[in-house]
Amino acid sequence: MIKFFRKIRFNLMSENKTSKYFKYAIGEIILVVIGILIALQINTWNQERILFKEEQIILKNIKEEFIENKKVIQSAMEQYDNGFNSCRTIMSLIGKSKEEISRHNIDSLLFNSLDTGSFRPSENTISDLIQSGRLQLIQNEKLKHLIYDWTRSIKASDVRFERIEQKMDNDLIPYLTKQYAIKDIDVYGELEWKTNSLLKVDKLLIFNDIEFENIIDDYMYRVQIAINGLNELTVIIDNIIQETNND
Repeated sequence: MIKFFRKIRFNLMSENKTSKYFKYAIGEIILVVIGILIALQINTWNQERILFKEEQIILKNIKEEFIENKKVIQSAMEQYDNGFNSCRTIMSLIGKSKEEISRHNIDSLLFNSLDTGSFRPSENTISDLIQSGRLQLIQNEKLKHLIYDWTRSIKASDVRFERIEQKMDNDLIPYLTKQYAIKDIDVYGELEWKTNSLLKVDKLLIFNDIEFENIIDDYMYRVQIAINGLNELTVIIDNIIQETNND
C-alpha cells in the first residue's frame, strides 16, 4: 500500500502536476489522521472493555463477601439477642423472693448473658480496593458511598463491642468473682465442669444488691447499642448486595 502511494506521488511530480500533487498530499494526510483516530478509538474501546471486565470481577467479589458478612451478622445478632434476653430475665428477678428466683436456672442465665460473642466481618475485598485505589473503577456512585458508610459503621461497631468487653472485664466478672461461684457458670462453657463448686455460697444474694442491678443495667444498655449498630450494618449490607445486583 505504501509503495502504491509513493508511485502516485512520483508520477504526479514527474508530470509536473503540482496542484494535483498538493491535493493528493492533503488527502493522504487526511487518511493518515483518520487512521490514527480509528486506532485511538479502537484502543479506547479495548481499554474500556478491560476496565469493564475488571469492574465486573470487583462487583462479584463484593457481592460474595457481603453475602457471607450477612450470614455472620445474623449469627452475631442471634447470640446478642439471646444474651440480652437472659439479662432481661435476670433484671426481672432482682428484688424478688428466693422462691421465685429459684425457679430459674441462674447459672445458665448468667452464662448466656456473658456469652454475647462478637462480630468480625470479612473486609479483605473492601480493604484491598480502598488501599489500592481500585475502588474508583466502580461506576456506581451509590455503591461507593455505601462502601464508605460500611467502613465508618464498622469502626463505630468495633467501639461498641469494646465497651461491652470493658464492662464485662472491669465490672461484671470482678463482681461475680466476689459474690458468686464462677465455676457453676462455667459448667455451661468450655471447661464443662461436671460438678458445681463445693464451696458454700449464697448465690441468690446478688438479687438483693443494688450494685448488681446497676452493673446489669449498664451492661444491657451497651449490648442494646451494639445490637442497634448491627441492625444498621444489616441495612447497609442489604443495600450493597442490591446495588451489585443492579450492576
